[in-house]
Amino acid sequence: MRLDFHTHGKLAKKLPFSTAYTDCLFGEARRAGLDALCLTEHFNTLQFDELYGYLSAISRRTEDVLELPNGLRIFPGMETDVAEGGHILSIGPLEAILELNRRLEPYKEKGQFLPFAQLMHLFEEYPVLVGCGHPFRAPGHVPELPEEQLRRLGFLDLNGKDLALDRVRTEAQTYALARRLNIPVVSGSDTHQAVQYGCVTTVFERECRSISALKAEMNAGRYEIVLSDTAAAQVRTACLLKRSLKEIHALGGDYVSILTKEAAECVS
Repeated sequence: MRLDFHTHGKLAKKLPFSTAYTDCLFGEARRAGLDALCLTEHFNTLQFDELYGYLSAISRRTEDVLELPNGLRIFPGMETDVAEGGHILSIGPLEAILELNRRLEPYKEKGQFLPFAQLMHLFEEYPVLVGCGHPFRAPGHVPELPEEQLRRLGFLDLNGKDLALDRVRTEAQTYALARRLNIPVVSGSDTHQAVQYGCVTTVFERECRSISALKAEMNAGRYEIVLSDTAAAQVRTACLLKRSLKEIHALGGDYVSILTKEAAECVS
């Protein structure tokens, strides 16, 4: 099972949700060779509920995954900011993610984010798998927290964007912290844009359709992380394209139509 642990379903959290853009993303994810992904959408993105409502309506539920008509399996999740600086990933059943997101409503603005300890206390009420996204990316400070707090994490994200910028440093820091905490390291692209899919993937020996099975395979180490030879170029291109599409939107243009048309022409 080729899985991307850290992805987004929108171009940017302050832009409106678009079914066409999301459909395009997941079509490209499948063409990039992914069997599954964790949709770790920002907890404070516009229309978080609508994104998951749409996916639920067009997918078939199998255990904890939403299986799309193209065969791509989605593990629901979200990415949550903490007051200390940094992002925490949570992955779990759709109902748990939606309820957690509703409970976090008072803490979605900068200056109101929950401290790490309080957020983890909330997560521990639900059957979710929790890890730290890109732990050493500035201005995050999660690795500086007391060790008894860090040991509440279930995994670390070896992030594709950070690998592309500085692979040696990212791997050294992430694996050193994981060894200290005795937790697994998995990897995700951190993409908001389809070009970045496949820059890094976590390849499991077995198929998983539940959070408990995924956690068991992670803890058993039955997977490998595969970094694409073109990762740096993919990340750089995706960042440039994201900025360009956001500028098109800011100027009143329809970035979704432009992107979906280009994607269709590439496939045909």
